[in-house]
Amino acid sequence: MGCLCEAGFSGGAPTSPLLIASEHVQFTSDCYRAREREDERVKRRDSSLPKASSARPTLHSLPIRIIMNFPLLIFSSTFILFLSCFPAPSLQQFPRVCATQEALQSKRCCPAWPGDGSVCGVQSGRGFCQLVEVSESPNGPQYPHSGVDDRERWPLVFYNQTCQCAGNYMGFDCGECKFGYFGANCGERRESVRRNIFQLSIAERQKFISYLNLAKTSTSPDYVIVTGTMAQMGNGLTPMFANISVYDLFVWMHYYVSRDAFLGGPGNVWTDIDFAHESAAFLPWHRVYLLFWEHEIRKLTGDTNFTIPYWDWRDAQDCQVCTEELMGARSRLSPSLISPSSVFSSWKGESPAVDELSSHLSVTQLVVICSQPEDYNQREVLCDGSPEGPLLRNPGNHDRNRVPRLPTSADVESLEDVMLISDTINTFKNMLLFLTGFASPETGLAVTGRSLMHNSLHVFMNGSMSSVQGSANDPIFLLHHAFIDSIFEQWLRRHQPPRTHYPSANAPIGHNDGYYMVPFIPLYRNGDYFLSTKALGYEYAYLQDPSQRFMQEFLTPYLEQAQQIWQWLLAAGILGAAIATILGTIIVMMHRRQGKRRKIPSYGESQPLLISCEEEEPPSYQTAM
Repeated sequence: MGCLCEAGFSGGAPTSPLLIASEHVQFTSDCYRAREREDERVKRRDSSLPKASSARPTLHSLPIRIIMNFPLLIFSSTFILFLSCFPAPSLQQFPRVCATQEALQSKRCCPAWPGDGSVCGVQSGRGFCQLVEVSESPNGPQYPHSGVDDRERWPLVFYNQTCQCAGNYMGFDCGECKFGYFGANCGERRESVRRNIFQLSIAERQKFISYLNLAKTSTSPDYVIVTGTMAQMGNGLTPMFANISVYDLFVWMHYYVSRDAFLGGPGNVWTDIDFAHESAAFLPWHRVYLLFWEHEIRKLTGDTNFTIPYWDWRDAQDCQVCTEELMGARSRLSPSLISPSSVFSSWKGESPAVDELSSHLSVTQLVVICSQPEDYNQREVLCDGSPEGPLLRNPGNHDRNRVPRLPTSADVESLEDVMLISDTINTFKNMLLFLTGFASPETGLAVTGRSLMHNSLHVFMNGSMSSVQGSANDPIFLLHHAFIDSIFEQWLRRHQPPRTHYPSANAPIGHNDGYYMVPFIPLYRNGDYFLSTKALGYEYAYLQDPSQRFMQEFLTPYLEQAQQIWQWLLAAGILGAAIATILGTIIVMMHRRQGKRRKIPSYGESQPLLISCEEEEPPSYQTAM
């Protein structure tokens, strides 16, 4: 699995940035006090965990591209400077409060909700602590082992009690809102729209890139990653966890869900195992993954309107997003590296930096992680988030026999045609094979030695994104999977399949309907996300009806920009009105003065100053004086 594409695989089938920032940042003493209280709570509950670096990061640690990226630097620095105004609970992997010896040995992860101090917010009706019941449906034959891997019967190896949230609440302590719901009591229903990255304004693109950089440089305050198996931890006696940045948390999650299973001994692993690829859970798992990514950025930045943009790569001849303004152009020094003028090129530095103005942050090193699965297997260790080198990308310089070209519009359309002629029972299976890239959309048959659709983009990128376990290191991963998710959504809307079309048994381990998604805490079942984006509170711009698309792609961006700078517009309007009033007054006064001059009485001349002398020829004029 080491150097194949992300779904693939070992051969089995299946406006100004400052103005934007000012909208989300408020200087209030209450905000700072709230942040301080939260910090104290984290300190108390983290006594048994490895502490984040006490050195505070400096703004000089941010990528310095004075000429090319000054607006971006200002924006990123602004968020780092004022991040203390935003409590930022996360929603995935191991909560710090549950990463303790007590929690692991009791197998109980039911934290108190800070809002009322009760377990799972039970006093406020948010949820309650209950035993975890896992599905007993049989798995397929691909993984013949039992009791070997911590991910089997997830999450029972770690916890058998978690919070069960009620109503529109979710989260490890029921302190958050379900997807699509907002507000203090999660009663506000709102639909977010994911847009084509090329439809974003310049300011919106800068904001997106700044958010990515902020996530890369911000340590997750509420979550840690596990760095050892339960057996290596002595069944919880010696907890092994590590701090991680918000961005790298998601990189690690993608590694952990797809890693090989250790069977004992150096290099003795089972490779035919993946809880999020090569079978039915591929699409719903990545759907939840992107939703949590979106939610995490919203919590980190305070921007509740943030959505992940998508890259519509149909008919693309090259990497359209690999530019200085977007995801980074190719370096002139090395074709596999990112241009030094891109903010992403600094995602290879190895010096932690300090910001004396952000005491609660511990900036992680800007590098790729979890990119050496063969080494982990040989040493029988998990990826621990340590730096492993620069972000690599060499688009187009790949094996052309495997991926002759990127998918076209005709490929996507033919994929829909094949699905339409398929029998109802196998429609989902067929769509999965075609969309992931194992089968040809034209024929419906597997193509040996070829990677199509989803897989083709990973191979085409020819770098960090081309290895399954480490592919999420490249931020293009997000743009790509958002578009894959939109194609999945088209299929759901066209066929409207019942949940019974999702396999309930005999799928590869981790892919049955009732299996909880690895490694999410809180818990989510695969089959629960075999439904339309409409039910989850989001939409894709190009799937909207024409009137909605006009509003979203043309009118809304202008209105949003106007909203961001309304203070300046108001000031300009007032100033313009004042100038117009002054000019109007001057014109009226001048007009009145001219009128008075015209009304002065004329008395005529008593004796002309010039008289005509008709006696002389030619006539001449002379004064009477």
